[in-house]
Amino acid sequence: MKYLSKLSPFIPSRREECGIFGVYGHEEAAKLTYFGLYALQHRGQESAGIAVSDGGCLRDYRHMGLVSEVFKEETLRQLHGYLAIGHVRYSTTGSSLLSNAQPFTMFHGHEYYAIAHNGNLVNAYELRQELESKGAIFRTTMDTEVIMHLIARHLRYGLEEALVRALEKIKGAYSLVMCTRDTLIAIRDPRGFRPLCLGQLNNDTYVVASETCAFDLIEARYIRDIEPGEILFINHHGCRSIKPFKPEESKYCIFEFIYFARPDSSIFGQNVYMVRKRLGRLLAKENHITGDMVMPFPDSGNYAALGFSEASGIPFEMGIIRNHYVGRTFIQPSQSMRTFAVRVKLNPVKELIRGKRIILVEDSIIRGTTTKTRINTLKQAGAKELSMLVSCPPHRFPCPYGIDFSTKGELIAASYSVEEIRRFIGLDALSYLSLEGLLEATGYNIEEHPFCIACFNGEYAVKFERELQKDCFER
Repeated sequence: MKYLSKLSPFIPSRREECGIFGVYGHEEAAKLTYFGLYALQHRGQESAGIAVSDGGCLRDYRHMGLVSEVFKEETLRQLHGYLAIGHVRYSTTGSSLLSNAQPFTMFHGHEYYAIAHNGNLVNAYELRQELESKGAIFRTTMDTEVIMHLIARHLRYGLEEALVRALEKIKGAYSLVMCTRDTLIAIRDPRGFRPLCLGQLNNDTYVVASETCAFDLIEARYIRDIEPGEILFINHHGCRSIKPFKPEESKYCIFEFIYFARPDSSIFGQNVYMVRKRLGRLLAKENHITGDMVMPFPDSGNYAALGFSEASGIPFEMGIIRNHYVGRTFIQPSQSMRTFAVRVKLNPVKELIRGKRIILVEDSIIRGTTTKTRINTLKQAGAKELSMLVSCPPHRFPCPYGIDFSTKGELIAASYSVEEIRRFIGLDALSYLSLEGLLEATGYNIEEHPFCIACFNGEYAVKFERELQKDCFER
């Protein structure tokens, strides 16, 4: 989901990754959606929302905060119905507004509509300008509302045709769940950038989610992925699928495997845990490095570190302990206490680290500042030598399709060499996994693969508009 700065009517902001969930045919649809969103909390921690229908009207509740903070028992009791969609939103810069929380709802032509979006439209600025010139009035600063305005303008042709006409105009990455009074709709863009899957609970209940871990929590059975370019309608007639768009080359976001998806999920036909372990094994294959132990910064590098340890024979240790009870409202320390913020979340086991040659395995280095602070903490704990292996290639290009780094200026590898990054962070050695190794871990080779790797090589499958391009590369 793309949100925009409060300082400008439409300026793309950073950190855009969300989780979406939908359920049809269950008397406690809101509660199921609550648990589904709870499982997807890693995909967004700033706001949460649920829209639910009982067939007569649509009710919704959205608020800033974690799922467990937003929804209480009393709130869920008021959201009664058999059809629901939900959304969790990733933290953003400059757009912490309740008005931008989802699902986005509207009432038009005697019908209720709600939509929840994971992804980012690369031509939203251009479309919004066009819609406003024709009299459209926007309530929010997010690109999801652009989609709803486009749908509304074509509803005279019926919902199905309105969806097709609206989606033909938008470009970029989008996985969507929508609902009317009586129909759940799941949509995935023609290149399939973001994951979206279909499951079933008992015989009469269908569920849709960003990741399969949401199905596991509610004991639903995974059926299949929503296919790229598919629009799936679910109602009392059952499931009906259409594929109205020209087939495009698949471009699944490979960073979902590296970082975003939960390790117990299966996305794009692969289990995330197993892919991350293979990343670690390939790090060992490409880097013949010695040390006393291998360890991750929890939790990001855990599974690649396990794979590296198994392949290299170097013992695996959890030399840094994560405090799982640091909430989102943790009071930020003053500048003079800046290292306290790191230690309250991650703290080294000094007796284990002191005097040791440590091989750190990390999933990625984006800006480098957090890694630098963590390395300083390990040095203070007495580490003798610190080497780092990163389980993906250097991120040198911004992502306009809805990931955490939307501008080139945020990427340390865009401006500095590996050796310069090593010196900045304060490491004795630094090495990244090759692009060939990354693709091998997914089971594909570099010539034939379905993944978007633009953040590594700058080859963008969907070209983005001039305003967004300027923002991505110049800011």
